[in-house]
Amino acid sequence: MDTTIQVSKSLIEKLKNMKLSKNESYESLIWDLIEDRMELSEETKKNIAASEREIAEGKVHRWEDVKKDLKINV
Repeated sequence: MDTTIQVSKSLIEKLKNMKLSKNESYESLIWDLIEDRMELSEETKKNIAASEREIAEGKVHRWEDVKKDLKINV
């Protein structure tokens, strides 16, 4: 079953510019974008695992506490 989606003019222009060829379908382009987003490099996987360990160990600081410690008013 096919369907229609609505996108803004600015998004359609960005999608047009991302096409590898004039004949590439928007569906193909969107599938490629989804696929790219799902694939994580080994380095990214390691960084995620390290971050999860730091969170579990309580080594993460809240932004509000960091600002207070550094005396930053943002």
